[in-house]
Amino acid sequence: MRIPLLSAAAVALALSMVSGTAQAEPGGTFSVLTYNVAGLPAWLSSGDPEHNTKPIGERVNGYDVVNVQEDFNYHADLYSTDEHPYRTPTSGGVPFGSGLNTMADFPYSDLRRVKWSSCNWTDCLTPKGFTYKRLQLADGVSIDLYNLHANAGTAQADLAARRANISQISAYITAHSAGRAVVVMGDTNTRYTRAEDNIRELVAAGGFTDAWVADARGGVPPAAGDPALVCDDSQVTDDCEVVDKILFRDGGDVRLRLTGYSNENARFRTADDTMLSDHYPIAATFAWSLGG
Repeated sequence: MRIPLLSAAAVALALSMVSGTAQAEPGGTFSVLTYNVAGLPAWLSSGDPEHNTKPIGERVNGYDVVNVQEDFNYHADLYSTDEHPYRTPTSGGVPFGSGLNTMADFPYSDLRRVKWSSCNWTDCLTPKGFTYKRLQLADGVSIDLYNLHANAGTAQADLAARRANISQISAYITAHSAGRAVVVMGDTNTRYTRAEDNIRELVAAGGFTDAWVADARGGVPPAAGDPALVCDDSQVTDDCEVVDKILFRDGGDVRLRLTGYSNENARFRTADDTMLSDHYPIAATFAWSLGG
């Protein structure tokens, strides 16, 4: 029996669609944001958390994965306006909590909070450190996500403590995320231009790409010892270096491709055009796929 021409074409089209579906690898996209929300008690904060935390919670809803630092005494305000379905529980305000939390559109598992082994002066008032979790992008597809807040300051003791912090998280990633795709984002308090900082150690040892370096610098970080590339608050661009960083790498069969990087300053300002925090919100977008 001869199959009519139209029917044969329809069958061929259906077969090609089935074949294409069978061959297509799973994949997707996601956006991330890291933001130090300046949630210290009002008398300690250099921001205005009493009035600014709820607006921050509203505005982070536009990102799939959000890491926040200094989420201390105004945590309830932040979560009251945030709508992400998966959120880490607070570890407490000052002086009990680390201030590190994650809000995500993806489920997570195996949350761990790790305290720094070294700190200096006021950085010792809270158990600062980093968090680890496994983030599920799709069925059977996950990445390791780290959030950190390193020691601040530029005194010699501060610099030494911060170098120890960076070395500590680097060693942890080597031990616990071997062969895994990883995203690290948070307040590193480091600059590539500051010769005493060791952010390059973390990048090199972990096989990471820095989203800012890749997108805004053409893959070349500024030289250690060069003048700091400080942001001009009246005209913030992606060219300035901030201490809040996003690092990423492939791992296993999960491939991460950076599709964008942005200092989101313009979206996180008050009605009278001041910053909602004393840090800039830093965002990136990724495409993920599976393949060897």
